Amino acid sequence: MDIYTPKSDSESYPVVVMFHGGGYLLNDKSIMDQPAAYLATNSEYVVCNVNYRLLSDNDNTTTLDEIVGDAFGAVLWVKENIADYAGDNTRVAVTGDSAGGHLCAMIVNMGTELSSRVFSPESLKFSPTYLPAKESAEDVSAKDGLDVQAAILSYPYDFYEGAINGFESALNPLWQVNGAIGRGVFGDQYSLVDNQSMYRAVSPKDNIPLSENRHLPPQLLTVGSEDPLVTPESVKAYHAALQQAGHEAQYWEYVGKSHAFLDSGSNLILGSNFEADAPPALDVIISFLDETFYGEP
Repeated sequence: MDIYTPKSDSESYPVVVMFHGGGYLLNDKSIMDQPAAYLATNSEYVVCNVNYRLLSDNDNTTTLDEIVGDAFGAVLWVKENIADYAGDNTRVAVTGDSAGGHLCAMIVNMGTELSSRVFSPESLKFSPTYLPAKESAEDVSAKDGLDVQAAILSYPYDFYEGAINGFESALNPLWQVNGAIGRGVFGDQYSLVDNQSMYRAVSPKDNIPLSENRHLPPQLLTVGSEDPLVTPESVKAYHAALQQAGHEAQYWEYVGKSHAFLDSGSNLILGSNFEADAPPALDVIISFLDETFYGEP
C-alpha cells in the first residue's frame, strides 16, 4: 500500500482507499500511481493506493473470495493505522475502477457479511485478510467495522455477468496475457452451474440492502460513454437499483471515453492517456468527495 498525505497544514484529513482494476488478473497499484498523486495534490485527502492478490498468484490458486478478503482487510488496516499519516478513520471513502470498482461495491454492500469460516456454499461470508488485534471477523461484523462514508465506483465490473459470459474460460484473454490457465475463480470444484449461490454472493447488484434495513453511504458511479467492457447501460442499471432501494447515488457519464480512463500512463489498446483523459474525471470525483466530507459542491 502506498499512502499519500497532502502538504497543507491540516492536522487530519478524510481518507480515500483506492483499488486498481485489471480483471483480477492484471496490474497492481502502480496503475493508480498518477490518479492517487493527483487526488492528494489537488484535494485535501489522504490517499491509500492498495495492492491485492490476483487470481493467478500462488501458482494460480488465489480465489475471488480471497481477493475480496484482501480488500476488506485493507480497509480495516487503514482504519486502525491511518491516524499515523494524518488520516481521520471516521471519514473514509473507497474508490476503484473496473475490478477495483467491484471490490468497492463489495465493501459497501457486503462489509457486514464476515466469518472466520472458509468461503463455501455452506458459508457465503468473507474473511478479511487483516483483522485488528484480538478481534475476529464476527467481531468486526458485529460492530460494522467496515463501514465507510462514501464510495466512488468507476466503470465497476459486473463479475456475475462476466462469469455467465465466460470469464473463467481459457479463452478469456486476460488469463492468457497473465500466462495462467482459465479456471473456476473459487477453485475447480465449484462452478457457476452447480454453485450459483457462491457467484451471487460476490455480485453487488444481488446484495443491495433496502435502506430501512441498512443505509449505504453516498455513492458516485462513473463510466465512459464508449466503454465496451462495462457499458453505460449496466452502470445505469446498478445506479437505478441503488436508488430504488432508497440509497443516495449519483451517475456521471464521461462523453466520448472508453474503459480505463483513470489509468496511469497510456493504453494503446483502449486509447486512453492519463494527462488527456483522467483529470476531468478526477475533478468530478473530488467535487463529490468535497460535497460529502466538507459540504462544498
